[in-house]
Amino acid sequence: MIDLIRGRSVAEALAILQFTPRAGSPIITKVLKSAVANAEHNYDLEAQNLYVSDAFVNEGPTLKRFRPRAKGSASAINKRTSHITVTVSEKEE
Repeated sequence: MIDLIRGRSVAEALAILQFTPRAGSPIITKVLKSAVANAEHNYDLEAQNLYVSDAFVNEGPTLKRFRPRAKGSASAINKRTSHITVTVSEKEE
């Protein structure tokens, strides 16, 4: 999902994420909108001049849980998490 939006304009990236039927699309959309809002508020940039300059997903901490099994045993369940990073920059003209 991240590879689809890297290097594209923000409007185009949001359109791609809106019409892509993957489980990660709403989450990445939320991160992208947050990055755009931060750029507008903190750096006084215009939203229509922004593009996705860098986007990647790293592995986060893993929650280790156990599930009961037959004959009094247990098996491990790993609940994995991830860190999503989206960087937006202003287009140079």
